Amino acid sequence: MSVKLFVGSLSWDTTDESLSAFFAKVGTVVSATVIKDKFSGRSRGFGFVEMESSSEASNAIKALNDAQIKGRNIVVNEAKSCN
Repeated sequence: MSVKLFVGSLSWDTTDESLSAFFAKVGTVVSATVIKDKFSGRSRGFGFVEMESSSEASNAIKALNDAQIKGRNIVVNEAKSCN
């Protein structure tokens, strides 16, 4: 079962593709999405990455929380459900 991760403190020029490639180093990425402002199209500085399994998600949190992407230390944790 896939697990969705919240990724915060992204640089403004991070793309879905670069986020996916960064997380692919530690496991299988199902999807990666950088959230963008609907009017300007500019990144809002956070996104979500869906990892294939809970063990891969756990590994990603341990390995990538506080890691650097494009000069910024990112925050990685399990996404909270809105339900």
